[in-house]
Parts: sequence; structure tokens; C-alpha cells
Amino acid sequence: MPAEPPVASPTSLGQAYALLAAAPHRPIAGGTDVMVQIAAETTPIPERMLDLWRLDELRGIRVEGDALVLGALTTYTEIRRSPLCVEHALALVEAAATIGAVQIQNRGTLGGNIANASPAGDTLPVLLAMDASIVAGSLRGERTVAAADFWPAYRRTPLRPDELVLRVSLPLVAGRRVRYRKVGTRRAQAISKVVMALAWREDGGVWRHVRLALGSVAPTPIRATETERVLEGAAPRETVADHAAAVLRGELRPIDDVRSTAAYRKAAAARVLHRLLREEGGW
Repeated sequence: MPAEPPVASPTSLGQAYALLAAAPHRPIAGGTDVMVQIAAETTPIPERMLDLWRLDELRGIRVEGDALVLGALTTYTEIRRSPLCVEHALALVEAAATIGAVQIQNRGTLGGNIANASPAGDTLPVLLAMDASIVAGSLRGERTVAAADFWPAYRRTPLRPDELVLRVSLPLVAGRRVRYRKVGTRRAQAISKVVMALAWREDGGVWRHVRLALGSVAPTPIRATETERVLEGAAPRETVADHAAAVLRGELRPIDDVRSTAAYRKAAAARVLHRLLREEGGW
């Protein structure tokens, strides 16, 4: 077991900001990723770590105006149990339910999933499909970054060294529907081979404002914009599903790795989309 770095445990957001401004720290919330990486020696040991668990400012689930707002320290268990999430973000509830065992869901946080920036992050396609915004902060103030711009490259984010993820804002859109699917080795406690979120609004029998987001099929979570164009203004008929699945298969550029092959990921993503469209079309 490698030596543990010193850990600072601020009790207020202001203290956390000051520590980050004074010296580099690796933020840690639930620790469900970073501690595993340190123990396995797959990541350099940080010189200093910043324990965020005591920061009540980063907790809470609430509706503010026309948005559902979740604090960065919101755990997957809290998402699953939240009546507000069940009402306004059921796909996020479904994603949280697929992550790890109960112990992981009790400690793992939405902010950690975002900042970890894994292409296999189970909640990230939901955030993309729902046009989420992510609020970061430091001593210099707060700024908002669209989820579409938050993962520019493999395990990279726009967070500056002195910034923390503070909260996530999900726009409340009347009539929007969101579906979620995950393909893994088993139904739970598995890293995804393919994860998908599909959002749309029905208008006059056709779909509008379509968002199709995927994880584990590229270096970052992505939106499948070519396939979105196939679905935009269409209805979930069999011919549309066939076309959309074929376009998605051609649009994706996954890799072979220890969890799956590129060919399987393309085939699985196409099949999942086709099945979702069949379910929505009722045929």
C-alpha cells in the first residue's frame, strides 16, 4: 500500500477555496475512484488531498426557478431517494441505481462523477441529454459551464487548479422525456460497455429537441449529433428506428479495451437505440 498523502478537511467552502489557492490539492469527496486508483498505483500519489465531505454548502437537491439543482456532494443514494429527482430526472435516478453496490452509492457523488471525467461515467450521458449546466467556483468567483463543453478530452475538464464543482443545474423542460440504458457485464456493479440517454419532446406526433448522449464509446461522453438529426422531426416508426440505428453504428468510433470490443460497442449501441424507439413507438 503506498504512503498516504496529507489530507486537509475544511469545514466551510471558504476554507476549501483558501487551501486550493495556497497550494495544489487533489479534491476528494466519496473517494470511490481516487482511493482505488491510489491503492492500485494507477495514478500518481497527490502531494496533498482536500476532503470535501464536511462542506454542507455542496449538498442538497432543490428546485430553483425553472431548474433542478443538485449539490456536488449529492450521493447516488440521495438521488435515488429524492422525490424531486424521481419527478424531474428519473433517468438520473435510473443511472444512480446502476452504479456499484450500496456502499458505493452511499459514498459516491454526482460531483465526483463529473470531475473524474471518465468516458464510462454513468451519469454523464444523462447530464448531456438534459442540457445540464455545471457550476464551478473558487476564490475568484463562480462560473457556469455547459455539460456539452465540460469534457473536452479524455479525463480532462475545464476546471482550474483552484476550482471545485459546486452544483449541477438541470433545466425543467415541459413535456420532455428522457430514457436511460446501460449495457454491462451484469445488471449492476459493472463498469459500462455502453451507456445511453435519449431525450426529446413530442410535438404534433413527431420528436423535437432530440438529444442522444452516450458513454463508453469514445474518449469522452458524447452526443451522437448525426443520429439526432435522423430523429429530429420524425416519429418512432420502424423505418426511422432502422435508419437511426444504422447511422449510429456508423457514427461511433469506440475502441477495443479490457471490457469490450469496438465492434460489440457499436452493435450494442445500435440495438439499444432501436429497442428504445420500438418501445416508444409501441410496435
